Amino acid sequence: MTEIRDRVRAAGKDENVAGGLRVAGVSKSYGAVPVLRGVDLDVEEGSLTAVLGRSGCGKTTLLRLIAGFDRPDAGTIHLAGRPVAGPGLVLAPEERRIGYVTQEGNLFPHLTVAANIAFGLPRRARRARHRVSALLEMVGLDGGYARRYPHELSGGQQQRVALARALAPEPGIVLLDEPFAALDVELRESTRRAVVDVLAAAGATTVLVTHDQAEALSLASRVAVMRDGAVVQVASPAELYRNPVDRAVAAFVGDVVALPATLRGGIAECALGGLPIAGDGGAGDGPVTVLVRPEQIALDGDDGDVPAQVLEIEYYGHDAVVRLGLGGAVTVRARCPGYALPAVGSHVRLVVRGEVGVDRS
Repeated sequence: MTEIRDRVRAAGKDENVAGGLRVAGVSKSYGAVPVLRGVDLDVEEGSLTAVLGRSGCGKTTLLRLIAGFDRPDAGTIHLAGRPVAGPGLVLAPEERRIGYVTQEGNLFPHLTVAANIAFGLPRRARRARHRVSALLEMVGLDGGYARRYPHELSGGQQQRVALARALAPEPGIVLLDEPFAALDVELRESTRRAVVDVLAAAGATTVLVTHDQAEALSLASRVAVMRDGAVVQVASPAELYRNPVDRAVAAFVGDVVALPATLRGGIAECALGGLPIAGDGGAGDGPVTVLVRPEQIALDGDDGDVPAQVLEIEYYGHDAVVRLGLGGAVTVRARCPGYALPAVGSHVRLVVRGEVGVDRS
């Protein structure tokens, strides 16, 4: 892949150096409706950051402001250290060196694949067939696709061509707006991994907007969670999952068991016993809500000392979710391997593995 990337660059006329992104205090309203509220976001050069959130949280608006399709009401945006939006400054989209890939790909239906890819290049470079061939190879398509039209391609192939078109002028940053949402599950899996591999090989600084938690956690080096027009947490996928900033974030990025607890000396005492708290969440004693992932709860652990009864099993093949009663009205859910399941009605002992998160709100 590195050799292909080098050939792509050698075939171009200009050598552009990718840079990072800084969004500081950006706000945006449409009429009386606030959409973004003081958004801060840093994306390191050559990295992929996912902006994750539910529909309507403002993530696509943020992408449009970065691209220059809209202007912020307040705040600044820097690309590769250069200001592109701020008080008294709005750089046009074509001057920002942005590659933009949408959910539909938006290929020109009357142009061939080759013409689509070359569309954003300078006029002289559009005739360089070896550059188009190198870009096709980079996205995993052979040169025979150059003469095809978009309607002759599958959805995954169209997205690869859209990516090749976005990478053709060697942009400083690539913006992906839900680029895999329209694909079926099997095609989505293979296409998004191929796209991310291409971006990594190209050394592209990338922002991926998505509402798909698994997509964000599996593809990005950092994830920014948006809620109600604000970024509420930015962290690595592992840190976000293991130590969410609050219960709402915990529930958004995965299943969570939330229990009332009392925190003393970094240990949360709850119905599942005394549990160690992740990160700096253990600072300060008092009442909290402890956040446990179902896969952390092991049944019949060697050191299990919390008795429970199996109430219900939801079987998924590779794993299962077991609902357990701890006595009274307290129930929890544990995720277990599908090959080793207890019987409904049986009694087990529980142990929680690893550190857990807390919510103090």
